[in-house]
Amino acid sequence: MSGARAFPSHAPEHYVCPFCGLVNGDVTDPGNRCALEDLVYQDDELIVFMAVDGFGPHEGHAMISPAAHIETLYEMPDRVMQRIGLMARQVAIAMKDAWSPEGISTRQHNEPAGNQHVWHYHLHVFPRYTDDMLYRQLRHPVDPEVRAVKAQELAAALDAAPTLI
Repeated sequence: MSGARAFPSHAPEHYVCPFCGLVNGDVTDPGNRCALEDLVYQDDELIVFMAVDGFGPHEGHAMISPAAHIETLYEMPDRVMQRIGLMARQVAIAMKDAWSPEGISTRQHNEPAGNQHVWHYHLHVFPRYTDDMLYRQLRHPVDPEVRAVKAQELAAALDAAPTLI
């Protein structure tokens, strides 16, 4: 990362990061809604998994995070940021192959005012459909069984090789 500087954490005291739990294969913390079956892809630098919440009638958007606990975009090492960008493309292609959406959207949030609520960087990748009104939908939980099926479908279509720089 160029021009490294410290940024304050917004995580509450004694925060147990759900994404670090998923990375480490331990989602037993009562505050962790992730399931091991959400996992689509993992290597030493990245993790791809199904989001526990959905928006609107089309369940199954994915998230890409660094495997290391990095809270915001500001702190992201350049190499990991590049890999996340490359992985976003590969996840989008996999979604097209697995689910035939009409489009793809990505979004990412930093700090409370930026609507971040999990204190570990994550990039959302959404399959999109005509008139889905994604940005007007309220968040709702997605059943773990639905997430597990979607994770398997996406993993089967995902080619991570182009992200290995």
